[in-house]
Formats: sequence, C-alpha cells, structure tokens
Amino acid sequence: MELDRHGAELLFQVLTEREEKNSVAIASNESFGGWTKTFTDPRLCAAIVDRLTFNGTIIETGTDSYRLATTRARAEQVQAD
Repeated sequence: MELDRHGAELLFQVLTEREEKNSVAIASNESFGGWTKTFTDPRLCAAIVDRLTFNGTIIETGTDSYRLATTRARAEQVQAD
C-alpha cells in the first residue's frame, strides 16, 4: 500500500522522536529495496530505513509464510488422526 508524503513524514517524525529512547518493531514482507513502493519519495524512504536500522536488529525470517506452514501442519495432523 502506498503511503502519501504526509503520512510518510509523520512516520519519520515518530521514528525520529523515539530514536534511542524507545523500541520500535516493524514487520514487512518486503525487503528494504522494495520500500520505495510504499514510501514513494526516495530520500524520505532512505531516511526512514536509516532511522529504523541504526543500532537496530534485523531479523529475517525467510520467504516462507508462517501462517501457511501452520495451516499445512494442522491439515496434515487432521489427516493423520
């Protein structure tokens, strides 16, 4: 979903105010390179990524859907019973 410039600026402001004060958790199914689809201003997108990644921990969970894997496991369990 595309975020208009005003929304992206508000998010940037929140991230800036929380920087080194409080934690922020962000989940995305898009790599940072694809964030320009959401934050259409390249400079603002780079600034948001910069704020999020500075002194942060990035956890990549892979490309497999946790929800899909859980659903399949439940279906297999039902079939086994």
